Amino acid sequence: MPQSTSPQPVVACYCSTFLAAEMQHVYRQITGLKEFRPLVLTRKRLNAELFPFPADALIELPQPSALKREWRRFTSRRVAQAPPFLFESEIRNLEKILREHQAAVLHIYFGNSGVELLPLLKSPTRPCPAVVSFHGADAGVDLEKPAWREAMMTVFERAEAILARSEALAADLRDLGCPPEKLTVQRAGIPLDEWPLTQRSAPVDGAWRFVQSGRLIEKKGYDTTLRAFARFREVHPQARLVILGEGPLLESLRRLANDLDINRFVTFAGFVEQGRVRSEYGWAHAFLHPSRTAGDGNREGVPNAILEAMATGLPILSTSHGGIPEAVEDGVEGFLADENDWEAFAVAMHDLAASEKTWKSMAAAARAKIEAKFERSQQVAELEGVYRRLIAG
Repeated sequence: MPQSTSPQPVVACYCSTFLAAEMQHVYRQITGLKEFRPLVLTRKRLNAELFPFPADALIELPQPSALKREWRRFTSRRVAQAPPFLFESEIRNLEKILREHQAAVLHIYFGNSGVELLPLLKSPTRPCPAVVSFHGADAGVDLEKPAWREAMMTVFERAEAILARSEALAADLRDLGCPPEKLTVQRAGIPLDEWPLTQRSAPVDGAWRFVQSGRLIEKKGYDTTLRAFARFREVHPQARLVILGEGPLLESLRRLANDLDINRFVTFAGFVEQGRVRSEYGWAHAFLHPSRTAGDGNREGVPNAILEAMATGLPILSTSHGGIPEAVEDGVEGFLADENDWEAFAVAMHDLAASEKTWKSMAAAARAKIEAKFERSQQVAELEGVYRRLIAG
């Protein structure tokens, strides 16, 4: 972590919440900076034990009163039918902080925060260039509403640079109207020392062990996982499934597992620390992640959980969704099915289990892909290149 006494240029990283448990990739990106000194600006500090950060490099921004925040939500959605923007007093305070800390660049995480900060992006007194990074849901949710779409177009116009986690997401942003010359694909970076390659043996007597990890929400496709696993167990009754994570769909997924009569063979482990995640990956033979586009437009970039699993040498069974095919080529690092097609997903599980040679080949290819395309230091160097270009004007 760069020290506060460093003469390095400052990048002010605006994260509305620093950080939700699933934002490990943001933490890795910020703490991985080498040529820039990060200054975190946040409206809410969470999970400090999971994401430690120097107190002198983190500013928790003052919040308007609860009444004012509620009034802002009401007037924006019910009266103006437009996105909620930060108050002028909040914008002036941000400008003051950027000047006092001599920020060379402002990095805004994520697209929805870019919309909230539009008054700052449009301000003629903004003291430094701004980059807005998009990670998936922030390129789709609410954009069917004219006022939200118009606001996003203004974000594209006023920000000096736009980052996207995948080529697929970058294409979505171009379709929304982002100028191609402002776009850079900035992939998630995986620290290989934290996710070492694990040597595994093929399962005995069909005792395949599958794992899936992530928030229990619609776009992760856990119902597809459960239905496909139930079909797989008809041929491999010794198979087991472990699901790591928590979220609003837990009880409905438990009921589905019970209805499918597989509840005894599925473990819902809840949220676990990174060390336990590594252990579960080490015991597994394949990683499942049948992503889909949710009803509200929420979709994936390239899921961090997939990349971490690949780094340990796990073959991936997923879907042709978002940026996933950029990490997993069908038939190389794993198998891809269509979204929501649980029967095809079950076939992919059977195909993987049918050949130990295929399983081993995909395991090796998964690790090699991470080393070549998603290693953290390489991705951080490319991000700092974007910062340098912005400073140079």
